[in-house]
Amino acid sequence: MSQLPPLPIPLAEADAGRRNMSLLIQLRWLAVGGQLLTIQITRNMMDIAPPLAPLLGAIALLVVINLLSLFLLYRGRAVTNIELTAALLFDVAALCWQLHHSGGLANPFASLFLLQVVIGTILLTPRSAWMIVAATLIAIAALRVDPTPLDLPPDYAANPMALYLMGSLVCFVLIAVLLVAFVSRISRNLRDRDAALAGVRQRAAEEDHIVRMGLLASGAAHELGTPMSTMSVILGDLARHPAIADDGELGADIADMQAELQRCKQIVGGILMSAGEVRGENPSITTVRRFVADMVTDWSDRTQGVIELRDDFGEDLAIVSDPALRQVIGNIIDNALEVSPSGLTIHSQRAGDDLLIDVLDDGPGFSAEMLAAFGRPYSSTKGKAGGGLGLFLVVNVIRKLGGKAEVTNRGTRGARVRVSVPLAALAYQREALA
Repeated sequence: MSQLPPLPIPLAEADAGRRNMSLLIQLRWLAVGGQLLTIQITRNMMDIAPPLAPLLGAIALLVVINLLSLFLLYRGRAVTNIELTAALLFDVAALCWQLHHSGGLANPFASLFLLQVVIGTILLTPRSAWMIVAATLIAIAALRVDPTPLDLPPDYAANPMALYLMGSLVCFVLIAVLLVAFVSRISRNLRDRDAALAGVRQRAAEEDHIVRMGLLASGAAHELGTPMSTMSVILGDLARHPAIADDGELGADIADMQAELQRCKQIVGGILMSAGEVRGENPSITTVRRFVADMVTDWSDRTQGVIELRDDFGEDLAIVSDPALRQVIGNIIDNALEVSPSGLTIHSQRAGDDLLIDVLDDGPGFSAEMLAAFGRPYSSTKGKAGGGLGLFLVVNVIRKLGGKAEVTNRGTRGARVRVSVPLAALAYQREALA
């Protein structure tokens, strides 16, 4: 199965900043919990009495920063580089304050500044990352100015290096675990953002392609209008000519030509309508069942094959007859009849709030390459120059309606093209059209 997701891409999918801020919040909660646990261990198990007031004050500040960061997430817009930089600068300042009141640079947890630098390098712009580096250097320099030493018990005071090495080992393990856990998630967020932005650029290019095709189609339709009007007048004069009026066979041929010319006029009119707003000032109102049945009737008159309709829609619903949707489904039917001239099946059903229309043929099915390239321009099995634009337009028109198009093979033979459209995009609302 191959399908293209509908536009617009949700903000959360392309906004790595929000997810990175969420990771910083999680990291800060871990820091709060770890610091409280460290204070508990040093006081009760190691008989070291760190100053509680400044340390708990810093923890309270981290909690406040987290609450403010949560507010940034809940307001529903993107998190900027400035906001991420400010959050990391607060973390550097809080760590500096805690280290100042717990031994300064003699505290082995001073290496945690490296974690701030690494996270800033990954999350921020180069200029902001250098700001974090500068902030950590300033913090390290500040820690040399009259830090508050820890009051160590005699066992640790006799050999402070052993305590320092033990703390350094704990700090190394902590930094390694946090870097692997959080930096890998941050990198995944950035990759998701890049992939989403690449998708947006691709769709922008596709939409530009569609605009050019629409301009070409509308221009061609306008140019064809004049010669078709001239042909209509000539055929009308010929039909009234005595020599032709008395010849039944010629009269029938002229009538057939007039009917085909009228059909061409309807096609041109549909192109002009689709090139503008789909729902004009005087929209055509129909129902889901009638909309699908009319398409089946129309195409049954154009082919020698049998087009079977399976209607499982349920309770009928009034909709606006969308010429663009009718045109792209007609394109699918036309493609299916080329590989399955004996006929096909159109299955209409309702799935929740969506209209599903399946076009089932008995052809050879799609190759693996076609399934992977479904909906891309100039991807076709017909081998014609410029082929593949039909399915490209199908995917993009359906996507504009908020739906999706997908293709699958039906076992050993045949294919299914499914169009899924939200009924809300088609439903007739009198007050909206007044």
